[in-house]
Amino acid sequence: MPDLILRERVQGTEVLRINRPDKRNALNLALVQALHRVLDDLQEDRDLRSVVLAAAGEHFMAGADIAELRGRGVVEALASINGGLFRRVEELPVPVIAAVRGYALGGGCELALAADIRICGRSARFGQPEVGLGIIPGAGATYRLPLAVGMARAKEMIFTGRILDAAEAGRIGLVNRVVEDERVEAEAMETAEAIGRQGAEAVRLAKIALNGQRHGVNAGQTLEAIAQAVLFESEEKERRMTAFLEKRRKQ
Repeated sequence: MPDLILRERVQGTEVLRINRPDKRNALNLALVQALHRVLDDLQEDRDLRSVVLAAAGEHFMAGADIAELRGRGVVEALASINGGLFRRVEELPVPVIAAVRGYALGGGCELALAADIRICGRSARFGQPEVGLGIIPGAGATYRLPLAVGMARAKEMIFTGRILDAAEAGRIGLVNRVVEDERVEAEAMETAEAIGRQGAEAVRLAKIALNGQRHGVNAGQTLEAIAQAVLFESEEKERRMTAFLEKRRKQ
């Protein structure tokens, strides 16, 4: 059985490629478990600076494996099998960049939403078509999608199941950038390299503070203040600010 996740380390960036192309990378339990194992490895990796999440084949993820999903009941729904995985992606201590080509539908769109930054090719198609199957998006779209595109657009996407092309996804803020298909992973890696040039602890704490906003303004402000307090005492802050001031004096 081939590896369901192909891994490559490029300096401080871990590139993960979902590898189920014969099924358009549909998310099944085996793939969920494989991703959990990878996240276990990455969670405590102090050398890790960012993650690029991509896919083998033409499609990022065409959704959940419907044949498997049909057999799930109330116990599996409450266990939040897919949603639990995507929360782990969202809560990784470093930025996650989704590099999307082809279909990102259902669970595929929800996986992309769990990333911090989304870059897509012109072939990309996004949508939440679950209501057409008699269910709702159950792995994060009901709260992450409104944060990305606004409540009215999120409701329209979920209520109608309409599929968005890359141009519309870019226009409404579902993705950060739209590029030619052959440039998607290169653009994601350039973004990862830009992140890698910044203060490592500052980026990690910035992610914690930004993610904390979903718990409300007060919680977000508290996390922001704590993160800044930690960074104000760091050696890296002293080193980087000293270098900045010395460079400016020489100009």
